[in-house]
Amino acid sequence: MMLILNGKEVAKEVRSSLIPRVANFFRLKGRPPHLSVIIVGDDSASHVYVKNKKIACESIGISSTIHDLPAGISQQELNSRIQNLNRDENVDGILVQFPLPKHLSADEVLSLVAPEKDADGLTYASLGYFFAGKPFVRPCTPEGVMTILQRYRISVEGLKAVVVGRSNIVGKPMAQLLTEANATVTVCHSKTKNLSDYTRQADLVVVAAGKARLLGKEDFKKDSIVVDVGMHRNGPGGKLCGDVRFEELDGWVKAATPVPGGVGPMTIAILLQNTCVLAEKRAGIQS
Repeated sequence: MMLILNGKEVAKEVRSSLIPRVANFFRLKGRPPHLSVIIVGDDSASHVYVKNKKIACESIGISSTIHDLPAGISQQELNSRIQNLNRDENVDGILVQFPLPKHLSADEVLSLVAPEKDADGLTYASLGYFFAGKPFVRPCTPEGVMTILQRYRISVEGLKAVVVGRSNIVGKPMAQLLTEANATVTVCHSKTKNLSDYTRQADLVVVAAGKARLLGKEDFKKDSIVVDVGMHRNGPGGKLCGDVRFEELDGWVKAATPVPGGVGPMTIAILLQNTCVLAEKRAGIQS
């Protein structure tokens, strides 16, 4: 029987573990940790994500403010908002929801958010500290993957690991975290020839390709571990699906994450954890 790596349950455990930390911060500082989220424009999916993040914050006592900015805001105005939040002593974490309207520069945003307040851990400065081995916090989704593996007592030390995808959001930091955990890591991507030649040799495959149902049973070796980071709305019958054809894996791989209910819930859980970590660091509180 294949072990299903239930990220939804692990996320609940992470959130529960944060409740006493939030209460302790409140006791020492007289306020809860605070996350400020900037969203620009009217992208419906982004508004749903932001609303869910606010609900998740409030469920464990973190306060959250949504800065809902008009689509026509100028780069200068957006930059000014970010800089004000950088200076605000009552703001512990900042998150800018992407995508931005086309006239705005994501590069400028990723250069402006202070790393000591970067709850996503994805600004250029934050990634620099991360790859130097001195992170303020770790990027949410890759850290969520590592947390799932740790919860199920899956040690990656000595494993051959393949990461499919090389984005700054998932692929590159995922490879870094696996390397730090002493896996031997190969990064594959859209230009990799004969992708299955790599994935079939791996003990662990993390798939963040951004292509629905790209890989199936024949792409993995027997008794391997498969982590699917993908999320798409074009599965059979219009259902949510990942980058992996999950229904093919039972009886073949040792363990796998489902979609939904796998890595997705962990991303928000780690965002909450990062907000707590940043708040505690700024306040000089040992967690």
